[in-house]
Amino acid sequence: MFADRATIIIKSGKGGDGHVSFRREKYVPDGGPDGGDGGKGGDVVFVVDDGLNTLTDYRHKRKFSAQPGEEGGKRNCHGKNGEDLVLKVPAGTVVKDAASGKVIADMSGGNRRQIILKGGRGGLGNQHFATSTMQAPKYAQPGGESIELEVKLELKVIADVGLVGFPNVGKSTLLSRVTNARPKIANYHFTTLQPNLGVVDLEGAGGFVIADIPGLIEGASEGVGLGLEFLRHIERTKVMIHVVDAAGTEGRDPIADIRAINRELEAYDPALLKKPQVIAANKMDAVFGDENEVIRSLREAFEEEGIKIFPISAVSGKGLKELLYHVRELLNQCSQEPVVYAQEFDPEAQFLQEEPFTVTRADDAAFVVEGPKIDKMLGYTNIDTEKGFLFFQKFLKEQGILKELEKMGIQDGDTVRIYGNEFDYYK
Repeated sequence: MFADRATIIIKSGKGGDGHVSFRREKYVPDGGPDGGDGGKGGDVVFVVDDGLNTLTDYRHKRKFSAQPGEEGGKRNCHGKNGEDLVLKVPAGTVVKDAASGKVIADMSGGNRRQIILKGGRGGLGNQHFATSTMQAPKYAQPGGESIELEVKLELKVIADVGLVGFPNVGKSTLLSRVTNARPKIANYHFTTLQPNLGVVDLEGAGGFVIADIPGLIEGASEGVGLGLEFLRHIERTKVMIHVVDAAGTEGRDPIADIRAINRELEAYDPALLKKPQVIAANKMDAVFGDENEVIRSLREAFEEEGIKIFPISAVSGKGLKELLYHVRELLNQCSQEPVVYAQEFDPEAQFLQEEPFTVTRADDAAFVVEGPKIDKMLGYTNIDTEKGFLFFQKFLKEQGILKELEKMGIQDGDTVRIYGNEFDYYK
């Protein structure tokens, strides 16, 4: 089965904790602090691998974790950084947040490597907290937390042209005739089970990539059959070729089929109907002459909409040259920029938002600041020292807490209360 979707859990590495130790050598009984810094946690990185064309590797394993950083050591030894977790995916893979469905990264175009989750920073050893008034600090900074996230991987085929049509109208035969693709071809009454890609080479004109999008059925946009799994592959295409059975060998109405497919495209994403379309009236080898009632009906129904009809035979090759050169002309009129989905979700920003702070006014008019991240910060910062206090002030500024206090009208001399600590505010 063609694997074009997977849901996995990824986790960055936790940062290593800073170390608490003191220099203890012969003749140096009371040496200063020499606790080393912790190592940085490993990142989770997605990389495009041109050798892959499915997401099968992520069907049987659900959890992927980067290495944590090591704790710092004695004698100012820095902890080892955790190894990054590199996840290889095929070009065209879109990484989405599983909860919201928003795009985190689109591994298409020039985006071949992207850090999705950053590892936690390494904690500072106690050597960094020594001051003239506190020469033997007995605390160190813990490493930054890891981030865990459930993501959906969706492979959206990257092709210039998409072949659409009901099952068994000859799309696979057409693809094999005009490209180097070798799809399995038979009289299947269900549908091809995976998109097939091939490259069309045209003499005197630029080539293009064409994809046989598996056969759609009515109700596809509502999830009937395999519709939703395949509709996503049309999103990146610039031109669509409707393939219909002009000989009526399947007893289908080509006009009704095209209208039905367009309804499914519109229901899935109205923007799809804005793409240029062309109709390939296939199986003309089974028809006497160059025209029949089906071709005439198609011309009457669609040429007024600017959609050209090309009678072709995918078996004999009749009419294919005219069809392909017209498609090339349509592509020349389209934007040459690849379809790449913009980022809608930043996991790191979301992680910080999950630990918000609040600023309220107490009965005595003091400004009360609270929040789990602030509480953690106070746990490893000695604000009784000048260096520690400056470090804490910087934290308040970077987190937007000072800005929020100013927005609430704080004035010089007002009291700020943070988890049992009181400060007088001065700008």
